[in-house]
Amino acid sequence: MATKRSIFQDVGEGSSPATPAETGVIDRGRRGARKGSRAWLAVIFVLVVAMIAVGGLTRLTDSGLSITEWRPVTGAIPPMTEVDWQAEFDKYKQIDQWRIANQWMQLSDFKEIYWWEWSHRQLGRLIGLVWALGFFGFLIARQIPRGWAGKLIIPGALGGLQGAIGWWMVSSGVTQGEGMTAVASYRLATHLGLAFIILGVLAWDIFQLGREERDLMQARRLREAKLFSLSTGWLHIAFVQILLGALVAGIDAGRSYTDWPLMGGQVLPPKPFMIEPLWRNFFENPALVQFIHRCWGYFLFVFGIAVWLKGRRSAHGATRFAFNAAMAALLVQVGLGIMTVIYAAPLHAAITHQLVAVLVWVLILRARFLSAYPRVQSVRGDVK
Repeated sequence: MATKRSIFQDVGEGSSPATPAETGVIDRGRRGARKGSRAWLAVIFVLVVAMIAVGGLTRLTDSGLSITEWRPVTGAIPPMTEVDWQAEFDKYKQIDQWRIANQWMQLSDFKEIYWWEWSHRQLGRLIGLVWALGFFGFLIARQIPRGWAGKLIIPGALGGLQGAIGWWMVSSGVTQGEGMTAVASYRLATHLGLAFIILGVLAWDIFQLGREERDLMQARRLREAKLFSLSTGWLHIAFVQILLGALVAGIDAGRSYTDWPLMGGQVLPPKPFMIEPLWRNFFENPALVQFIHRCWGYFLFVFGIAVWLKGRRSAHGATRFAFNAAMAALLVQVGLGIMTVIYAAPLHAAITHQLVAVLVWVLILRARFLSAYPRVQSVRGDVK
């Protein structure tokens, strides 16, 4: 029988306290090692950027054909004796690059270009090792965030594909009697393009792992669809420009015309279609390749201004800052591009131009991410 309660007794007195509401239910069982996974991907990201830099220097020093074989495992060990070095040099002497362009080389000169290419390939092996150790380590420890196993396989799979494409690229220049002294420019563009795709995948995963699942779900409701669409277009246009830059680098087109804004004193450079058949001019004619790279750069810049003007009107402070940063990086890149042309692509300017392209790429991607998952700003100015 229920006891009578005094009218002076506080409501709830003598009863068991209410159970507090649980928070973080969405993230329960999904968190895994989010911070650890993010740090691991960040290490791979830095290594890929280093790979792009070393690859660019390998190209600029004409070192890419110094190793004429693809030995994914045994190739990790460089020549250890003078006999081994001479054997590698003899292999190099059999290809057209040495016969046509580098007969002046002695063994000491060969060693210099060999180390560039060996370092580039070694970085690729290191990236593969870091990915494998991290992925299988988290898998065995059951610390992969829920739903992320498939996503984390993608960088490793793309890395393996990149290794195969790297040899496909190098093999185009390892010829005998075909007159090739460099790799095919379209294969170089494919190789560099995939490197930027890998960077994009890594960066997007890093951005997502930097926020809890519940935060992403809430932010998705505030998605700025128009801004996301525009930034996606900006990203694609930037990617095409990166590919065109690789075509320029592949045939040293950046040194063919050093005046700006004209080319050879003209708007359209002289003899833009002098090679037969016609389509080869788009890959092999330095004048036309550089002209297209310039024109697409102007388009990228103008489109970027339009997207930036839209982005700076975002309701979210972090999103506005992201678009400001992307536009600032693009302005720097335009200036570097002009300087690289005027000074005939010196090594330091060319490699800086390539690295700033990485910065532009990642910052546009960051702005795109924040268009899809805005960071909510409170009335007090805190970003949640």
